[in-house]
Amino acid sequence: MSLEDELENFTGTERHYKHPLGIKYTDGVKYLADKAGAYWILDCVASYQPKFRNKDFQVWKLKKNENNTAVLTMREDEGQPELVRQKIPYTDFPLDEISLWCENGVLILPSEH
Repeated sequence: MSLEDELENFTGTERHYKHPLGIKYTDGVKYLADKAGAYWILDCVASYQPKFRNKDFQVWKLKKNENNTAVLTMREDEGQPELVRQKIPYTDFPLDEISLWCENGVLILPSEH
C-alpha cells in the first residue's frame, strides 16, 4: 500500500499532538511526519501561524518539483490567492504533492475533516 493510500485511511483522529510552536496536529499528520520524515513541514506551517492566527481555515500545499526542490503555499481556501509561498531548496519528501488543512489551529489531513 502506498503512503497516499495509507493517508486516505485517516478519517478522524483520536488524539491531538502539540507542536512546540503552538499548533496542534492529528494522528494522520503525525503518521505522515513519522513515515515521511517530514516534521519540517509542521515546523514551516507552525512558523507562519503568528501572522495568520486570525485565519480559521488554511489550505497548505507542498508541491515537489523534478529536481527535488519544492514549493510550500498557503491559501485561505482553494481558488483564493496565495498568502504564503516558500521555496524549499531540497527535499526527499516521498510524495509529489500533499495538502494539509489548518482548522482553528489544528493541522489535519483533508480526509480527517
